[in-house]
Amino acid sequence: MNAPEWSLYRSFLAVLRDRSLSAAGRSLNLTQPTLARHIDALEQELGFELFTRSQQGLAPTEAALALVPYAENIAANAAALLRAASGIGSRAKGTVRITASEIVGSEILPPMLTRLRQAHPGLEFELVLSNKVENLLRRDADIAVRMVEPAQEALVVKKLGSLNVSLHAHASYLKRAGMPSSTKDLASHSLIGFDQETPALRAMRSRMTGSEALRFVFRSDSDLAQLQAIRSGFGIGFCQDNLAKRIADLKPVLANAISLKLGVWLVMHENLRSTPRCRAVFDGLALELAAYVGR
Repeated sequence: MNAPEWSLYRSFLAVLRDRSLSAAGRSLNLTQPTLARHIDALEQELGFELFTRSQQGLAPTEAALALVPYAENIAANAAALLRAASGIGSRAKGTVRITASEIVGSEILPPMLTRLRQAHPGLEFELVLSNKVENLLRRDADIAVRMVEPAQEALVVKKLGSLNVSLHAHASYLKRAGMPSSTKDLASHSLIGFDQETPALRAMRSRMTGSEALRFVFRSDSDLAQLQAIRSGFGIGFCQDNLAKRIADLKPVLANAISLKLGVWLVMHENLRSTPRCRAVFDGLALELAAYVGR
C-alpha cells in the first residue's frame, strides 16, 4: 500500500468533524467534488470504507474511527511544521500556539500577549482556550499555561507560584440577598458551580459545613459562563482572588472559611527551548504570569 498524502487525511478529518462533504468543503475552501475525490482516493489506498450515509449525514465506520488518533497526530505535526517554518531565523518572529484554561486565556493572557507583540512585532499568536490538558509532546501547542503539574517528560517546566480561589459575588447580589456569615448560610443563597461534579468539587464540599444541603442553581462546565454569572449578579461562585480585584463591584464571600490553591506552571517542549519565537514568548509569559500570581 502506498502512503496516502497528507491532504487526504486533512479532508478525512474535516468530513469526520462536519459530517458532510459540503460543510467540510467550506471549512477547507475546497469544492464538494474535490473533497469526494479525496475520500474516495483515501478509501482506495487503505482498502476499506470510511463513511456511510445516515439521516444525520456521513457516519464514520469503525475502521475510520480507529484512524482518528493517527490522523490527528499527522495534523498536529503538519501544523507544528508550519509554525516552525514561520519562525526560521535568529529573530523572534513567526506563529506561537498557546493553550490555556478558559479564564486564563480570556481574562489574563490577552494584555500580556499585547505587550509581547509590541516588543516583538514579528510574532503571531494562536490561542487555544481549553480546560483539558493538551499534549505538548504531540505538538498540539507550543506553550501551555497549566493549573496541574505536568507529568510528561521531555518538557521545559517552570512553576510560577499559586493562585488563591475563593467565593465571590457581585455587590448587586449581596445588596439583594445579604452577605452570608457562615457556610451554613450558603444553603439559602443562589450558588454558581459546575454541572458535572469533579474530584476537586467533592474535595471542596467536604471542607464546607452543611455542604450536603448545598445545591448549585446555576450550573455550567464552562468557567467563563460561571464568571459571567457572578459578574451579572446571579449569585455566589468561585473566582481567582487576583482576577476578582480587577472586576468592579466583585466582593469576597467567606474568604477565611473557603479557599482553594491552584498551582500555575508554564510548559513547552524541550526541543523548542532554542527556537527564538518560543523562547521569547516563554520567557515573556514567565515574567508576566509570575507578576500576576504574586499580586
